[in-house]
Amino acid sequence: VAFIDLGGRQASCTGDRLEFLGRYGAVDDPAALGGDSPLSGRVGSGLDPCGALQTVVDLAPDECVDILFMLGDADSSDEARTLVGKYRSIDLDDVLAQVQAQWDGLLDTVQVHTPDRAMDILLNDWLLYQVLACRLWARTAYYQASGAYGFRDQLQDVMALCVSRPDIAREHLLRAAARQFVQGDVQHWWLPPSGQGIRTRISDDRVWLAYVVAHYVDTTLDVAVLDQSLPFLEGAQIKAGDADAFYQPGTSSGRASLYEHGARAIDSSLALGPHGLPLMGTGDWNDGMNNVGAQGRGESVWMAWFLLATIGAFAPFADERGEGARAASWRDHATALKKVLEGPLGWDGEWYRRGYYDDGTALGSHESEECQIDAIAQSWSLMSGEADPTHAAQAMASVDKYLVRHDDKVALLFTPPFEHTPLNPGYIKGYPPGIRENGGQYTHGATWSIFACALLGQGDRAGELFDILNPIRHSATAQALARYRVEPYVACADVYSVDPYVGRGGWTWYTGTAGWLYRGALEAILGFHLNGDQLVLRPCIPKSWSGYRIVYRRRDAHGTVTPYEITVENPAGVSCGVSSLAVDGAVQPLQSGD
Repeated sequence: VAFIDLGGRQASCTGDRLEFLGRYGAVDDPAALGGDSPLSGRVGSGLDPCGALQTVVDLAPDECVDILFMLGDADSSDEARTLVGKYRSIDLDDVLAQVQAQWDGLLDTVQVHTPDRAMDILLNDWLLYQVLACRLWARTAYYQASGAYGFRDQLQDVMALCVSRPDIAREHLLRAAARQFVQGDVQHWWLPPSGQGIRTRISDDRVWLAYVVAHYVDTTLDVAVLDQSLPFLEGAQIKAGDADAFYQPGTSSGRASLYEHGARAIDSSLALGPHGLPLMGTGDWNDGMNNVGAQGRGESVWMAWFLLATIGAFAPFADERGEGARAASWRDHATALKKVLEGPLGWDGEWYRRGYYDDGTALGSHESEECQIDAIAQSWSLMSGEADPTHAAQAMASVDKYLVRHDDKVALLFTPPFEHTPLNPGYIKGYPPGIRENGGQYTHGATWSIFACALLGQGDRAGELFDILNPIRHSATAQALARYRVEPYVACADVYSVDPYVGRGGWTWYTGTAGWLYRGALEAILGFHLNGDQLVLRPCIPKSWSGYRIVYRRRDAHGTVTPYEITVENPAGVSCGVSSLAVDGAVQPLQSGD
């Protein structure tokens, strides 16, 4: 039951949009403001719906009046009336102070001060707000309104909260792990509170669980979370010939630790295709490529790099639990993958291929008519930490050459777009060329190039890529704003790359871009890495920066806050490398590799 209220001051109301606006009226000139008659009070079904309340305020000279407007919802009419009564009489200044304190607790944990004011605004205010308010809590926005959890989606989001709100990240790790089937696969998305959702053949979902668990533990050193006991889901397997199955699964009687859930996710992801690469399924990270491996033989190069990264991060947990044989089998699998990736089946000469169709045709190769080079296979070669250094550097040089359009300020997911090829990669081909995943800037994937450039020590390129993806930079002038056309303060999912819409923003708010863009700036460029009670700094900044400052407010288990001020100076105009370190004014010795 939804409600609106003017603190009891409303004199009349209507639920009829036509009455309020008028037949020829508009929101900037509603008919209801043109006369002295009260609103009719009409509400109910059969109307073009709205909610409008009317009140009259008489002000004496220099008088001030506060007007309270409430919008809310409750489970019943009685509960709605109780809420209205509560907030008509409550101390609203105290309520607002509590709201502000809640957000300060999140946003003030890490505050940055760099030569790039546009970066500061996103990192200090907007990106984490977008992650928590939109992605984690609302799970809805203008372009997607289901309220569902996406298995891979919110897992990636909470990685950005591991420093400022590790409690929320932990809570979601356990929530997501409980949506895993006994066989190791997961619900691609599910609807709370019923748990109805979709079981798919998408290949990467389950692996994100192990990857994010490793990141959370590495950041917080909360190893106890690995022993949390959780159930599995039980339900019908996907029928042969079907891509997915939507239903409400049951809960198994058996339980296992969070570690076992992550390990089972890896165990169930080791199947290989004809070329010795992981199966694509009905999509890896790119859901739009749902037909590349729909017949069960298509393969993903990106998935191979992602598995290498995950095995490298998660296998030590198996070692510590006495499961050396399990860890060894994963590492043997990783070794075999690396051999294929660096050979002619994975390396295409200037970049890594994207994968293979069911019929064995290469995807993301210079031989491909369309989608010759895809960004994410290149960036994750570096993010995995396992690529041949020469190949990886060449791969990112190719990204810069073929995918980053510096003049247009867009970073493409791949090029050329799908349009004429007789091959059917999936629903991605249904998008017009240059729109969304089909050869536009799909910003979520583009953020990974920031990490890759920083890993190469290329601070100028990492900084330029952040600038390209920063919505503030797309709205710096009236001309730029007229081209971009979407909110300048939140990350957007995509930017179009074809005339006449080059630079036009697409889907905003509900996008995983926000969390990755935050981490790209804080971790990859500013080099801020928290490892439990240790803080590691690995700056990789634009050479033109004279330095920057970070204030980190660390909260202990009792809520006590200890502030740390970190100043990085760059008098030599370099991108990376630390020449000296002082703590509280005392110079500290540097170890090899610092």
